[in-house]
Amino acid sequence: MSKFKITFIGHASFRFESENGTIIYLDPWLDESPVAAIQRSDVDRADIVIATHGHNDHVQDAFEICRETGATFVGGYEMSLVAAANGIEDEDQIVALNPGGSTKVRDVAITLTQAHHSQSMSPELAFGPLPKGHYFRPDGGVNGVVLQFDSGITVYDTADTCVFSDMQLISQMYGPQIAILPVGGKYTMGIREGARATGFIRPDVVLPCHYGEALGQPADLDEFEKAVRFLCPATRVAALRPGASITYTPSSFMIE
Repeated sequence: MSKFKITFIGHASFRFESENGTIIYLDPWLDESPVAAIQRSDVDRADIVIATHGHNDHVQDAFEICRETGATFVGGYEMSLVAAANGIEDEDQIVALNPGGSTKVRDVAITLTQAHHSQSMSPELAFGPLPKGHYFRPDGGVNGVVLQFDSGITVYDTADTCVFSDMQLISQMYGPQIAILPVGGKYTMGIREGARATGFIRPDVVLPCHYGEALGQPADLDEFEKAVRFLCPATRVAALRPGASITYTPSSFMIE
């Protein structure tokens, strides 16, 4: 039976390990994160690194991991330019997509989807001089991501976003069994919106992220779980502490 392991690093950072052993880091924010369970020096192997957008808490350690491990970087077109400017010199190591675009790397098809969030590139990672008087510059967009593994398991990470009705369409098109979404309620959806998003997606399991007192985004996960249970009774909530993992098999999962 197919197996898939997800480790919650902290905030919105995750490590995935496919049945074939492919290691993926999604939105890695490690060394400067107040909640990360690991540091960048702990990453000794990565095959793919995905950054959904250009804010520090999603991309801070992405480029360094790629440089140190040779991992393939996948992100939006503008993010790919930033990746090259941050020292990923091999153009074959960078895959640029836009919403609706897909690529296949090893045993996973990666598709970017739309998301709704502020569009900016954190200054110390941007390429070229900043325009005079500007602190942020557009990074071209914020993307959700769908990961379809050869094993038949599909993950949908909404990235930082508000709830939007096309989440239903994304669910219908890709049929994710696992959903990851933010519930902090300050810079992203809160628990009410996150529960409604879960109802649109209807996965087997949903992992809430992007919340917590340490980042000024407290969330009542008991209320979130109650709302999810009301809106989509077949979905279970897996609220993981940093460093914890789940191993998912079709229609079931185990927290480690």
